[in-house]
Amino acid sequence: MRGEYQQLVDEISAALGAPATLEDRDFGLIAFGAHGGDDDTDLLMDPVRTRSILQRRSTAAVRAWFEAFGIARAQAPLRIPPDPAAGVFTGRICLPVRHRGVVLGYVWLLDDEHLAGLDLSVPFADPRLAQAMDTAARIGALLAAEARAGAELGELLRDLLTARRPAREAARDALREALGSASDGPLALLAVAPWQLTGDAADGEALAAQSGVAAMCAVPEALPDGSAALAALIRLRALGSPAPAMAAADRLLHSPRAGRPGLAAAGLAEPRRGLAELPEAWTEALAAARAAAAERRLGPVAEWERIGAYRVLTALPPDRTADPAVRPLLARTHTELARTAEVFLDCAGQAGRAAAALGIHRQTLYYRLNRVEQLTDLDLDDGEDRLLLHLSLKASRLRLG
Repeated sequence: MRGEYQQLVDEISAALGAPATLEDRDFGLIAFGAHGGDDDTDLLMDPVRTRSILQRRSTAAVRAWFEAFGIARAQAPLRIPPDPAAGVFTGRICLPVRHRGVVLGYVWLLDDEHLAGLDLSVPFADPRLAQAMDTAARIGALLAAEARAGAELGELLRDLLTARRPAREAARDALREALGSASDGPLALLAVAPWQLTGDAADGEALAAQSGVAAMCAVPEALPDGSAALAALIRLRALGSPAPAMAAADRLLHSPRAGRPGLAAAGLAEPRRGLAELPEAWTEALAAARAAAAERRLGPVAEWERIGAYRVLTALPPDRTADPAVRPLLARTHTELARTAEVFLDCAGQAGRAAAALGIHRQTLYYRLNRVEQLTDLDLDDGEDRLLLHLSLKASRLRLG
C-alpha cells in the first residue's frame, strides 16, 4: 500500500509542478515526491523538510507550529508563510487529507516560485488545485481503509493477549488467517507504556501502516497503576535480528499518544516464531517496558533478555510493600543515601568505583554507607543483607516508575 501512496503523491507533484510530501495526522512521513534540479537547494535550505524526510517524522514543536494555523480544521488548501526562526525557510501550501470530515493527514508543498501564482482565495477555481485536492481525497480514503483494517487486526491481537479461552484461541486462529504466511514467521512483540487512550479510536491502530508492523492495539489497564499500554506485533527477518522492532519502537515513542517526552518507555519481548506464545511474550514486553521506565540506562527501549534482575522483580505482586528493614531508607529525606547504597551495590561493593561514579570522596562514601547501615540495621559486609538491600532498592524504582 505504500506504493499506492507514492503514486498518488507523484500525481499531485505532477499536477502542480512542485514536489509534494505526504504525512499522517501525527506528522509521520508516508511518501514524498522527487525534487527537481541537481543540488536539491530547497531541501538543503529548509531544515524542517530535511528532518521530516531524513528522520521520517517532524518534531512536536514543528507540529504545534503548523497546527497553530488551523490545518487540522481546514477544509481547503492553506498557505502558511515562512518563519526562519522556526526553521521554515520556505512557505508551505497545505492540502488537508480528509475522509468523511475527519483529517487523516496532510500533503505539503513548498511555496516557492513553482506555486507563486497559485490562487487559494477561491478554493478549487484553479483546475490544477482541484485535481490535487481530488487526489488528496483518494489518499484520505486509502488511509481510512488502512486504519479500519489495522483496527480489526488490533482487536484480534488484544483478544489474543488478554482474553480467556476460548476467545483467545479464536482470536489466534483469526489473526493467523488475516496475517497469512507472516503469522508463522519470526515475530517480535513490543510494549509502549504508558499509552493514551484518548482521541480517535483509529489513532493508534493507524500507526500500524509503518513498515514491518503486522498488528497493533491499545491494552487498557496493562500496567500495575491502571495505565494503558500499546502492543505492537512486528515482523522480523530472523529471530536474532530485532532491528525492525527497534525502528518501530522509536517511531511509536515519538507518537503524541506515548505520553510526555521522557516518560514513556518501550519493552521488547524475546522474539518468537508464530503466534502460539504471544501471551507469554506480552508479559515479557510489559516487564521490559517497566524496567526501561524504572532504570533509564536500560531504555528507552529495553529487551527482556537484557533487563537482568528486573525479570524477577517485575513478576512480584504490584501491591507489595517495601521490606521493613529497607523502608526507612526509602523516605524522601534519604534519597541521597539510597542512591549511594544502590550505586555501591551496582559496583559490586567496590568503594573506589562507587565513589568515582558518585563523584564523591571515598571517605564521604564510607560515611554514607555507615548511615545506611544505621537506618536499616543491615550489614553491608553480609551477602544476604546486601542482596535484600539491592533488590529492595531496585524494586522501589518500579513502584516510583
